[in-house]
Amino acid sequence: MPDDKEKPPMLDSYRILDLTDDRGSLCGKVLAELGADVVKVEPPGGDPSRNIGPYYHDTPDPQKSLNWFAFNMNKRGITLNIETKDGQEIFKRLAKNADFIIESFTPGYLNRLGLGYKDLSEINPRIIMTSITPYGQTGPYSRFNSPDLITMSMAGYVYICGDSDRPPVRFSSDQSYMQASIQAAGGTLIAHYYRELGGEGQHVDVSMQEAMAWTLCYAPHDWYLLKALHHTREGSRWKRFGVTYRLIWPCKDGYVCYRLLMAQPGANVMNEMIGSMNKEGLGLDMKGIDWGTMGFDQMSQENINHWEDQVGQYFLRHTKRELHEEAVRQRNVLQPVNTSKDIYESPQLAARDFWVELEHPELGESITYPGPYFKSTETAWQKGHRAPLIGEHNEEIYEKELGLSKEELSILKREKVI
Repeated sequence: MPDDKEKPPMLDSYRILDLTDDRGSLCGKVLAELGADVVKVEPPGGDPSRNIGPYYHDTPDPQKSLNWFAFNMNKRGITLNIETKDGQEIFKRLAKNADFIIESFTPGYLNRLGLGYKDLSEINPRIIMTSITPYGQTGPYSRFNSPDLITMSMAGYVYICGDSDRPPVRFSSDQSYMQASIQAAGGTLIAHYYRELGGEGQHVDVSMQEAMAWTLCYAPHDWYLLKALHHTREGSRWKRFGVTYRLIWPCKDGYVCYRLLMAQPGANVMNEMIGSMNKEGLGLDMKGIDWGTMGFDQMSQENINHWEDQVGQYFLRHTKRELHEEAVRQRNVLQPVNTSKDIYESPQLAARDFWVELEHPELGESITYPGPYFKSTETAWQKGHRAPLIGEHNEEIYEKELGLSKEELSILKREKVI
């Protein structure tokens, strides 16, 4: 595979105006990493998502939000108040030469400003506008505001998260924002392909609720076909054929993911596991069992609990790494439950040059970021640069591209247009 420095990015030469808040910022990041010139348009003073922690060295500062760093790398940044007449005219000038616009305002907001898809498509018929909102542009809930927890709940996702004997729980990060942003990026690229074939732009409407509903696996089908809620909260255990068995196990330095295996080909790896346990005086009564002819539908909960107790004692004597290396030797299906530290130190990710260093001149150091999520033979993932400071590229874009003078910029700044 050629060196990435010799290959062009996929979306090289395309311009995107990014009007999203934290609900859609990942969409612009994905497209920027594909090579697009993504210009983050913030209100004067900075986007509110700059105030989302954690912060660099735990110092609250809109210029040091790690959340902002993570979701806005590779973008350029300008400030513009699109609620002013001058701001609207400037945005229209920018849109005339843009290829895409992504936004996450309440449906109808941009239309009221004269900056909706219909207005901008008259200026630029090839423009693609992608809107990311909680419930989409239409329907009885379309104007409702909805933070991540509410949107995940409305999509049914929270119902299947957590333990069966406790109330539902929230996933630990803003999944509806992430899922909608990823699907928005995909929808934007499909619209781009359509435009390349026929020359027409279009409006891409993304609902966070719908994006999350796609993550429910077969849960909706259970109800549709069986009128039953089989896919419910199961926590660290699975319930099948009337018995429950463990999936997440504590070990010496954390947790591993594993389950007892029966029938072929589970029999071979179970015998390998039991052999390792027997060497330490554990699972002696598990030796000689014909695992290849057994199934969970034939087992009592009492037997499973006893076997899991023996396996659990064995795991507690060993580290995640020891158990994983032994599982690889056995060709067993055991994996460590990796922490952020484990991921950062992963030899697999290191071998694929996953982590990248981006310079932060304003901080006087570099920060490590997740890197390429794909590799291809003809195009490159764009390493790029750190997220923009507030209004960092105002002069670059307003002066050099739009031809505004320093005097005009000074007036616009004084009147809080930029």
